[in-house]
Amino acid sequence: MVEAGNRRRVTLVTGAGKGLGRAFALACAARGDAVVVNNRVRDGAEDSAAQTVRDIIAAGGTAITEHSDITRADAAAAMTGAALTAFGRLDGVVFNAGVNGPAARFDDTSDAAFDTVMAVNFTAQMRLARAALPHLRTSAGGRMVFVSSSAGLYGISGRTPYSASKAALNAFAMALAQEERRGPVRVNILAPYAATRMTGDAFSGEAAERFSPEAAAGLAAFLASEDCQRTGEIWVTGANHARRAAVMEGAGARLPAAPAEADLIQAAALDGARSFPGATAAFMDFTTHASETAS
Repeated sequence: MVEAGNRRRVTLVTGAGKGLGRAFALACAARGDAVVVNNRVRDGAEDSAAQTVRDIIAAGGTAITEHSDITRADAAAAMTGAALTAFGRLDGVVFNAGVNGPAARFDDTSDAAFDTVMAVNFTAQMRLARAALPHLRTSAGGRMVFVSSSAGLYGISGRTPYSASKAALNAFAMALAQEERRGPVRVNILAPYAATRMTGDAFSGEAAERFSPEAAAGLAAFLASEDCQRTGEIWVTGANHARRAAVMEGAGARLPAAPAEADLIQAAALDGARSFPGATAAFMDFTTHASETAS
């Protein structure tokens, strides 16, 4: 049932039953958003989304549960529909739900295992973006925050499907940011470091406390808020620290027709490396520079 005269921002957070997703949902609620807390309920497991909602309400916030498995074909419509039915609007989406898949070298990773990770980490996110975008465009401050990983920037050994899925997600989000730049929608990427079930024993003791999910949630909530005017950026965060990441290109060098290893030394240098707002800008810069060095 739609709340009468509702003016509160409404943010959907996927995979928000535990870990980072739960922290993101709580942080968005703390900023004043009504939150749609998505998390599927596994057979025999507790309803973690309901617990997140109880915690938000206990703190004076507003939230509802939504239990779709994001890989289902009807999940995107169900999640956006839940926001519209309950609150009459949708202003932001934090695309958090994801899996890392089994740890294995590429040679030992089956096609099925690869497909599963891609279906969750990329295809499901694309479908939700498609369903949410028309509603975000009607908001004064539509926001999309895609939760990614440094694995999508640099790759990580033993996790080729995860690395590929997050790299695809990054490229998709950056292209979407360019397409929506003239409108009210802002699109950004968050690569958090936190002690969660997914990171296993990467953090322990004081480090686990310092890199709690809550210590990565403040930036997520800001990026999902109307206050955020940035778009098309990648942010790495953890332990209440953040830094921007970007793809960079060096100045390069002219090569002979049959280059050898020694010819690549100057071309490989990243002194004065630059980032570009999109592939078109990078293309124009490269072709101009290459033409100038040819003359």
